[in-house]
Amino acid sequence: MKWGVVVFPGSCDERDAAYAVGSVIGDEVEMLWHGDEDTRGVDAIVLPGGFSYGDYLRCGAMARFSPVMKAVTAHAKAGGPVFGICNGFQILCEAGLLPGALVRNSALRFLCRSVNVRVENTATAFTASCEKGQVMSIPIKNGEGCFVASPDELARLEREGRVVFRYADGAPNGSLNDIAGVCNDAGNVVGLMPHPEHAVDPLLGSSDAAVLFRSVHAWLAGGDARKRA
Repeated sequence: MKWGVVVFPGSCDERDAAYAVGSVIGDEVEMLWHGDEDTRGVDAIVLPGGFSYGDYLRCGAMARFSPVMKAVTAHAKAGGPVFGICNGFQILCEAGLLPGALVRNSALRFLCRSVNVRVENTATAFTASCEKGQVMSIPIKNGEGCFVASPDELARLEREGRVVFRYADGAPNGSLNDIAGVCNDAGNVVGLMPHPEHAVDPLLGSSDAAVLFRSVHAWLAGGDARKRA
């Protein structure tokens, strides 16, 4: 399988994402520059963490207009797996590929520590190999990681099972309903605020999140993995 990791001006976790996919999972990785207008035939795409375009205006607001995002959107609409991590999650929300928005943490502080994240939905591209209720230790590092949505949208996400990840011990950043990650209606686009690429090797303190990257193999193989719960 071939993965594409998008690099925006200000990205800082693209090499970590490439390590998680290439060195740990063993798949081929290609770095996709923000100015590229195609995804070079990759099977799955990662929008990594960082501070794209310096987080000017608001997180992800400028990155969504990068030329590569047209190709990412086309890939997503065709059913291709897209994983937005932290800043990548923010970009996907700004681009309308995921619902809701990420705003300033409730304590107005940058948070950097490990948290426990619980898997709520196993019918997505990145959780197909997980167990529902599975808890993973994954680090967070964000200043604007508070997930918000309108009451109607929040109710719809809960009703449709589109909350993929939840903070198991309560949201440290004030996210509504303790939401740590959500997916689109088809389950092929997933956003996660904590950083799974930093939890794929025991040397990093946790290897819990390696399963999220391995799950894509099951997803692309088709079958029941593509059916929503």
